[in-house]
Amino acid sequence: MADTKVDGPILVFLGPTLRLAEAQLALDAIYLQPAAQGDILLAAHAFRPRAMVLIDGQFEDRPAVRHKEILWAMAQGIVMIGAASMGALRAAELNDYGMIGTGLIYRWYRRWRLAPDDAVAVHSGPPELGFVPLTDSLVDLQRSFSALMRGKFITPAERDELTATARSLNFRDRTLAAVLGRAGWPVERIHQLRHEMVGQKRRDALAALRLAPELAQEKAVRPNAGWVATNTFLRDLEAGGIDIKLVNTYKL
Repeated sequence: MADTKVDGPILVFLGPTLRLAEAQLALDAIYLQPAAQGDILLAAHAFRPRAMVLIDGQFEDRPAVRHKEILWAMAQGIVMIGAASMGALRAAELNDYGMIGTGLIYRWYRRWRLAPDDAVAVHSGPPELGFVPLTDSLVDLQRSFSALMRGKFITPAERDELTATARSLNFRDRTLAAVLGRAGWPVERIHQLRHEMVGQKRRDALAALRLAPELAQEKAVRPNAGWVATNTFLRDLEAGGIDIKLVNTYKL
């Protein structure tokens, strides 16, 4: 394994959390679709990056990105950064192994290890439409209800009721309108409160992108020859149609 190129690009796995045009203004990087199993391995071979920022990941049509391939990337000397959505979840889980997490949502998952994975999940449109979000994440709704309470838009009791309702919904059906509708709120009030929504996932994603160049430089790691591929990891890659020889032939 060779030392990571200091001038290699930064890769960003991005989907519904942040519009691509806004992300590009925050960081000049190579933007890829939400990561699924095997995508980090393939992207490393294709682009020879110095760092990857994991924001969004897939988890329905394709298996989710594996912890083991994130560890593989770090073993090659690639700085791995996670935030906002799937990235925050994986960074919290792999913090002790060197993955870097940023943002409030990452810290929340670090503090509450058994917090539900679907708190950051949203239903989104297809790649052709830029993975436009069709629902609201639970974490954004909870942050919004707390902000509305502090702004005296709703009472503490209403905040608790709305939060409980949001938690009871499947992430595919979880929207501000659905939550307020179940609570019997009038349509005009729903439109009013939509303008008060807190986009915590978006905030965390933007912050991670702005920090990425500094983190890639400060936290640069040396390749680790001690990384070992498990049989399960290799079988998962094979099942996804990925050549498992790539695991041992990475060259920068």
